[in-house]
Amino acid sequence: MSVAPVDPAALVKDVPDFPKKGIVFKDITPLLSDAKAFAAAIDKMTEPFQSAGIEIVAGIESRGFLLATPIAYRLKAGVVPIRKKGKLPRRTKSAAYDLEYGQDYIEAHEDAFPAGAKVLLVDDVLATGGTAKAACELIEQIGGAVAGASFLIELGFLNGRAKLAGRDVRALIKY
Repeated sequence: MSVAPVDPAALVKDVPDFPKKGIVFKDITPLLSDAKAFAAAIDKMTEPFQSAGIEIVAGIESRGFLLATPIAYRLKAGVVPIRKKGKLPRRTKSAAYDLEYGQDYIEAHEDAFPAGAKVLLVDDVLATGGTAKAACELIEQIGGAVAGASFLIELGFLNGRAKLAGRDVRALIKY
């Protein structure tokens, strides 16, 4: 008896007008709660970087943490959280990214990435690319070398990949 492969994309649910009118939010919680689909997604997000010598997987707050940790485990790498400003307990470095109206900041501990460490950036969604670009800049500012970026979902119509030009960017599900 064979088991049909699990399609992680089939479990992503659209939520119209969330968090505000006109936005269609991609809810990944049904995918995360399905053990087979979650495992399949992690396997597929990890696969392209299996032989890249990744030493640290950096996950962007907050859903990126949920994906980065099992990917780091699969790659036998450490995991580092990239957080919103003011959430980390020790000295940090920060990078700015643009919001619709103004700027915000992400941070990592100033010693999070040893010089030259190969880092894989992970997040749930690549949208406009601003946060991911800032995260890459932050990793490099601290001393890490971004070896690639892995996203569960890419919203291609927002052209976020352009802000990561020249980097190895992968996305499991593309809209």
